[in-house]
Amino acid sequence: MENEISKIFGIRAVIEAINSEKTISKVFLQKGLGGHLFSELNTLIKKNTIATSYVPVEKLNRLSKNGNHQGVVAEISPIKFADLDELISKTLETTSTPLFLLLDQISDVRNFGAIIRTAECTGVNGIIIQKQGNAPVSSDTIKTSAGAAFKVPICKVDHIKDAIFQFQAAEIQLVAATEKTDNLIYDIDLTQPTAIIMGSEDRGINPSILKIVDKKAKLPLQGEIESLNVSVACGAFLYEATRQRLG
Repeated sequence: MENEISKIFGIRAVIEAINSEKTISKVFLQKGLGGHLFSELNTLIKKNTIATSYVPVEKLNRLSKNGNHQGVVAEISPIKFADLDELISKTLETTSTPLFLLLDQISDVRNFGAIIRTAECTGVNGIIIQKQGNAPVSSDTIKTSAGAAFKVPICKVDHIKDAIFQFQAAEIQLVAATEKTDNLIYDIDLTQPTAIIMGSEDRGINPSILKIVDKKAKLPLQGEIESLNVSVACGAFLYEATRQRLG
């Protein structure tokens, strides 16, 4: 495994990479950048729903090792993302009790990597993330996942709701991890086809998503702190699913 994610820089180079259907993880843009070529790039970024971040020129200098970046640096993902329709179909062909994981904008790359690692250890069939707002599959993500990011299929969707509707159409129950319920995870039947949803570190699962899930569940907290780290909570949910399925 390489230590660094492949990077390309320069406006025209990034435009060509997007047009060539390279899997772009994220594009870093210089604040205040303008001009015809930048406008063309920006249109492509929006059309392809690529994650972006506006940063000072000093960061671009570091990312490009002081190369001629022209205000643009892009990271090429080290993995090829799976198609959600194909993943659901192929999984249902091989198992009657699939287990999926949906991440509603997990922003910390180390949390993301730890979650991927636990997902691989618990036999998760696939992880679904949003194109915008989720931590990228970066070198830190790969390292923290202990290489599991190369083993568990990962899908990107425009919005988590898109995936929810596809899972519901396939009769896979959606279980949201949230403190806004009286139901404990131990009371939910996880032996049936299931997709577990974990929310972001700061706000949890989006309220609009909570309205359309099938079930909500929480973990019992005995101390004074009101929440767990998301990767720890995810591990508890996934291993409860494992316990029920082994039992």
